[in-house]
Amino acid sequence: MRWPRRGWRSLNLRTVNIRSRITGGSLLIAILISVVAGILIYSQVQRIVSDGQAAVLQNVEAPYIRALGGAGTEEVDPPGLGQFVAVVDGGDASQIDTLPPELSRKIPALLLRGGTTFSVPVAGGSFLVRVTTVPTDSGDWHVISAIDDHVQASVLSQVAWLLIGSIAGINVAFGAASWLIGSAALSPVTRLRRSAAELVAAGGTELLPVGPAHDEIAELAETLNELILQLRASAERERQIVSDASHELRTPLAILTTQLELAQKEGVSPEQLRSDVSAAQRTLARLAGLATSLLELSRLDARAGSGRASVAALAAEFADCADRARQRIGVRDIRIDYSIDTHDHDEAVIAVAASDFGRACDNIIGNSLAATGDKGLITLQFTGAGDGVHVRIADDAGGMDEEFVSHAFDRFSRADHARTGTGAGLGLAIVHGIVASAGGAVTLANTPGSGVTIDLRFPRAEEA
Repeated sequence: MRWPRRGWRSLNLRTVNIRSRITGGSLLIAILISVVAGILIYSQVQRIVSDGQAAVLQNVEAPYIRALGGAGTEEVDPPGLGQFVAVVDGGDASQIDTLPPELSRKIPALLLRGGTTFSVPVAGGSFLVRVTTVPTDSGDWHVISAIDDHVQASVLSQVAWLLIGSIAGINVAFGAASWLIGSAALSPVTRLRRSAAELVAAGGTELLPVGPAHDEIAELAETLNELILQLRASAERERQIVSDASHELRTPLAILTTQLELAQKEGVSPEQLRSDVSAAQRTLARLAGLATSLLELSRLDARAGSGRASVAALAAEFADCADRARQRIGVRDIRIDYSIDTHDHDEAVIAVAASDFGRACDNIIGNSLAATGDKGLITLQFTGAGDGVHVRIADDAGGMDEEFVSHAFDRFSRADHARTGTGAGLGLAIVHGIVASAGGAVTLANTPGSGVTIDLRFPRAEEA
């Protein structure tokens, strides 16, 4: 049965652990290297043995070659055991022939390969043969030397088996060593996993242990500890948000319930009924605003990107924010001055959507209007630069408590003298979320007795 290709791969990924992968990969590399090294060693041994056999043949024929060169006056000893020789005159007649019968019958064919060393197969084995031609006064003579080739084959066979056994032993030892090294290297990971499982089971404020060595495992533990702290902080923020939202919703819901109960009582005058219904409508509007703000914060938390808009589009939205603020002044003597300077960067793309940009500006201006009495000045400045957009919103409403400044952008935070009127304290939190989502920065400068200045910086969007 053939496994489906994708299923086979997924099966391997599920069943093979990291230690086995390290051992298997290391062993595979070791086998490849050892096989290549074994081939190279075997070829070198084969060359050395061949050169040695050729040297033996040269030693066998040397006395006969010298005798032929000395006009036959030198006495020549017979070849040694396992060594054979034949001397053939110019007429191809054998003057000396100690060759085995299988080779003697092949002398005419052997003479045709003069000047080389070669192997001649015979029944039951082979011989290594060398033919050398010796010029003399009576013509060319030929000296044929031969040795049994089984020596070379035996040596090479022993070398081959030795290499195979050595390579197998080395690879087995290497595999065991890789397994032990992998186990030792992964043991801190195992301890880290067990510690993480204990943290999950026990909870609390403990962190993963960081080893004394400054290695990758210690860096992993430190990174995981940072992640754990962030997750705990996020979970704590979520619990706090739920608690604060429940508190903020409970009060207007209780008021609304009371107002509706009063409206249902008998004997209530039409004027009182209209007053109760109007109060209930205001309470519902507060609830709707709170729900809208919570949804906006949830959207900012869940959104991966921040949108994009040109400097010109943001400048137009900024002017609309000023117009909307002027419409909210009513009969109060509040002046709103605004200036826009794009520095010819109208087409530059900024990492924020125009709607989010307008929402952030509206929230800040709304807080300034809520804090300003019957008379005051709110200054709005929009500046486009090469690196992004800078917005400054300043008022002269007297500032805020210094102790509140560090919590101004927290959710559900309100000063003792609230600059947000009857709001839930989510306006500046939404501003901070919009700016952070765009990768920008927001700063608040408070001057008690004078006013508050808030600066927003939105960077240019990265090239798509």
